[in-house]
Amino acid sequence: MRKERGASLIVLAALQWALLGPVARIAFAEGVPPLTVAFWRATIAALLFYTHASVTRAHALRAPDRPWAMGLGVVAVAGLYVSYFESVQRGGAALAAILLYSAPVWVALGAHFVLRERVSAREAGALLLTLAGVILVALFPATGGAHITATPAAVLWGLGSGVAYALYFLLGRNLFAHNAPARVMVWALATGAVVLLPFVSWHMLTWRAWGAIAFLATVATYGAYLCNANGIKLIGPSRASTIATLEPVLAVVAAFLLWNEHLSPLGMLGAAAVIGGVVLAARLR
Repeated sequence: MRKERGASLIVLAALQWALLGPVARIAFAEGVPPLTVAFWRATIAALLFYTHASVTRAHALRAPDRPWAMGLGVVAVAGLYVSYFESVQRGGAALAAILLYSAPVWVALGAHFVLRERVSAREAGALLLTLAGVILVALFPATGGAHITATPAAVLWGLGSGVAYALYFLLGRNLFAHNAPARVMVWALATGAVVLLPFVSWHMLTWRAWGAIAFLATVATYGAYLCNANGIKLIGPSRASTIATLEPVLAVVAAFLLWNEHLSPLGMLGAAAVIGGVVLAARLR
């Protein structure tokens, strides 16, 4: 029962994250720029995590770790949120979700060249499979859906989100290991919001736009974090990371159902390669 509950929580987290792109497109359709969506997502989520940390009486972030948490906010909140939403707006939710999963390639390269960690032959094979899939998705992306044209800019923003996501893991590894995760998230999200503040468009938002933004912050950020964290406690990080590869699959399905986005046949092959590479890499941990 413990394993089934843990797996269910990870699947639920993957579904919540998968809806980031399709739901963000609702806000974009209401005229809200990606930078503004990113700001409100970070701000509302920071308040939720602050409340969570206060209610659970989580220990304060260690003073030496605060600059690192702020750096995490600059790169992995402001950088990740903006690059991902820009990729969604320009190339669609399906394309953005698959390119985000180039992160394991950048994590492995960073761990090897910066942290001096060894990469085995099997790990290298998994990374090459992922990279080949990313290339196919980038060259033969999604089609269909209103106002979607997969441009080189969309691909570059998507790859940028993968790099930012990789930095989240590399920079956050020690932070989350030695501090209450909710406190780390408060510092990172608040810093990201401050960085994004000068770029916010302050025009009146529609109720539909506010609804989408509220969903992104509460369900697809705070809720997904809680499900993922509790799922990992029940089944461990290796199994959790394998199950979490459902996220891009669910994102592609959601993009099709909500926005009629279609991956090309070669794009679907590339998506399968990306997911296969990530699953293989997770099994080798």
